[in-house]
Amino acid sequence: MNNQIQQLLANDPLIKKLVKYEPLLWLNQQYDSTIRGSLSIVHVEDAIKRLERFAPYIAKAFPETSKQKGIIESPLLTLFNMKEKHVNVKGDLLLKADNELPISGSIKARGGIYEVLKHAEHLALSEGILNLTDDYSKLFNEQAFFSQYSIAVGSTGNLGLSIGIMGAKLGFRVYVHMSSEAKKWKKDLLKQKGVQVIEHTSDFSAAVAEGRRQAESNPTMYFIDDEHSEHLFLGYAVAAFRLKKQLEEKQISIGQDHPLFVYLPCGVGGGPGGITFGLKQVFGEHVHCFFAEPTHAPAMLLGLRTGLHEKISVQDIGIELKTEADGLAVGRPSQLVGHMLEKAISGVYTVSDRELYEMMHFLKDEEDMFLEPSALAGFLGPKKILESKYSEQVGITNMSEATHLVWGTGGSMVPEEIQRQYLHFAKKLGGID
Repeated sequence: MNNQIQQLLANDPLIKKLVKYEPLLWLNQQYDSTIRGSLSIVHVEDAIKRLERFAPYIAKAFPETSKQKGIIESPLLTLFNMKEKHVNVKGDLLLKADNELPISGSIKARGGIYEVLKHAEHLALSEGILNLTDDYSKLFNEQAFFSQYSIAVGSTGNLGLSIGIMGAKLGFRVYVHMSSEAKKWKKDLLKQKGVQVIEHTSDFSAAVAEGRRQAESNPTMYFIDDEHSEHLFLGYAVAAFRLKKQLEEKQISIGQDHPLFVYLPCGVGGGPGGITFGLKQVFGEHVHCFFAEPTHAPAMLLGLRTGLHEKISVQDIGIELKTEADGLAVGRPSQLVGHMLEKAISGVYTVSDRELYEMMHFLKDEEDMFLEPSALAGFLGPKKILESKYSEQVGITNMSEATHLVWGTGGSMVPEEIQRQYLHFAKKLGGID
């Protein structure tokens, strides 16, 4: 591996730019919408049905979801001011506001909560305290049963929040291994919810490995593996089917003459990968998904560019894993996502922390909305793609009819004081009076 890495550093012009932390765009020359592996639309439909079964429980356990009858979903917003002043696209500019998802306030409320519910259902069915035809709200009174079992996970923050909050509510004993990048307020919130937070001075992959080791030694502990889990992946994929309905409600059609471009912040890759998988099931070749990563954590880009996927980390090429985008601070990409979506991902681009803070200020100023740093990476995508030759590569002749959708991955759980600090720093960084 060392010789191979030395050759990459010496001969690959893109890798040379990566190690200099230069924001860039990589277009996937293998792109053809192909999805590898055994997962299909059938598996996503199964996940949809499971979430519908749990809806009565969710509505009872989390009253903030009662208006949606226990369905955890976020709004689809049109951003007129951001479009005109800062993003400059001709078609619609939309925000999928997963920062407003109930319960845990981020995209991780999809995959993380889904996998906890799937595990809870399995245990309850196996022990005969639940039937598939039951009203699942009965599980609200089964905390004593679930307290016999534990859940462990490694996280930079938001996945830990989703799993910790839902797991603790059900009654599980939850252990969240937090990497060095995790924000203090996220750790504090988990502790308030009764979750045991195990802090590490090492990075995300090391925290995941420690969580995995802990679970291996305890037969009653279930490990949620952010690097490999198909259940997390399918929980994220459900979003695509709900997005289709929201687009229809806005009378936005997607097809040959009206392509959909989606910009997804990417850490280990499970969230954007699952959503990409779902979107390809729904829209096929008419949707184009781009992942966004920090210049200091381009894990998925590196894995795809080299073809080494999880076998190479950004640290291997000398990149310092240090970014304000804590949710994206991952050095090694998901094995599952890299291999399954190797051809279905249209491209990956990188952004600097400074650019994230600029977008934070613009979004607050123009739309009176707050997203945490990680969640702003999508806004840098449209300009990069429009200035590239991607449309020629895939045969799109009229980009003016394209719809651009930025996926907002987190922000509503950030305490107000922390929000003020972020916004003050963003304003100061941009030299804005």
